[in-house]
Amino acid sequence: MNQLQIFLPCAAGVEGFLADEVHQLTGLTGNDLLMGRGGVLLRASWRDALLLNLHCRLAQRVLVQLAHRPYRSENDLYEIASSVAWEIWFTPRQSFKIEVTAQHSPLTSLNFAALRIKDAVADRFRAKSGVRPDVNTQWPDVRIHLHLTTDQATVYIDTSGEPLFKRGWREDKGDAPLKETLAAAMIAATGWEPHGDAPLPLYDPCCGSGTVLIEAAQIACCIAPGMRRRFAFEKLLPFQAHVWNALKTEAADAEKASPVPIFGSDVSHRMVDFAQRNAERAGVAAAIQLRGGDALQRMPPCEHPGVMLLNPPYGERIAAAGSAGRNAHDRAAERAGGAAVGREVAHTEDGGEFFLQLAAHWKKNYTGWQAWMLTPDLKLPGKMRLKESRRVPMWNGPIECRLFRFDLVQGSTKPRRDPVAAPGAPNHAG
Repeated sequence: MNQLQIFLPCAAGVEGFLADEVHQLTGLTGNDLLMGRGGVLLRASWRDALLLNLHCRLAQRVLVQLAHRPYRSENDLYEIASSVAWEIWFTPRQSFKIEVTAQHSPLTSLNFAALRIKDAVADRFRAKSGVRPDVNTQWPDVRIHLHLTTDQATVYIDTSGEPLFKRGWREDKGDAPLKETLAAAMIAATGWEPHGDAPLPLYDPCCGSGTVLIEAAQIACCIAPGMRRRFAFEKLLPFQAHVWNALKTEAADAEKASPVPIFGSDVSHRMVDFAQRNAERAGVAAAIQLRGGDALQRMPPCEHPGVMLLNPPYGERIAAAGSAGRNAHDRAAERAGGAAVGREVAHTEDGGEFFLQLAAHWKKNYTGWQAWMLTPDLKLPGKMRLKESRRVPMWNGPIECRLFRFDLVQGSTKPRRDPVAAPGAPNHAG
């Protein structure tokens, strides 16, 4: 178990950050750590697999590669899976599940491909012990992954179980919450380093249920992301409790108070309450200062400039961010005692008015700050009338996004020109 082929899948655009993280955690370099499309491949030990599950913030899973061979038909897949020594990984008393992903596979049915892998695993156990393990598609003890390309089949056993973005602390969440792995990737892309010589404070003015803040606070407090959850490797035969307990003890001993302040606010007090409860479960409530407040009115939370990092609401969620996300009629209704506008109501389709006012607020009050925004709107800098200094491609699930960096300086956005002359204005036409 000291020379395993391990694959760490990740979101597109995150591969380089993940390779850096794996190097920092394991010390692996060169041919032992290779970056590919959609993940990182490494040669490492079983202990490294446990270590990565515990500490890795950017990977989706930790998969051990058991076979990698050419194929042309479902019968080839059966032969490939039959050659794997499943009996050294789990017993026939445990349930399993096959999951299949494919890129340009010539096979007509991925379900049939999964069935052939399942048959191969079950038949090998029956030949070895006379007993077939059961299939459980809901809560299996063991997950087996098959990945197909045009002509190559790769079989993995999953050491993670639930995907790694499920840290074990999130119970309160709003609509479309940011995945923890993506929040961690945003933080990595900014280069924010809470343990450097001059660490900068971090602030999320549209914090929602607190995902970015909690990831940042755990990094600052040296809390391993996997400390509050269980893993699939705990049910596999190579698992040794004393090795795992030693890794967790070492991680717990490294925890400390945050050396830098972390702030969050949201216009929805309900979301601020969610963020507070999530932070308590994640063990970082003392490291985060949370307040309610409109992003268009909230002043800097501290004296010295720092890093703003946010995934602002957009489209139908724009109303969550501030009063500019609501039209004049809605704001008048609120002042008159009407019903508050919820998170789902938009001012405009693209939120242009909100972002224009947000940029003006930042340029007036946040001089010297870095502002990083993750958005699917690739034209957002133009709408904000700000020039980005960096743009980092990232994917939020199937949605292509950019993480824009704005270096804020004193000034104001230019007013829009009104093509219609105001009443009483002189008319120079003709």
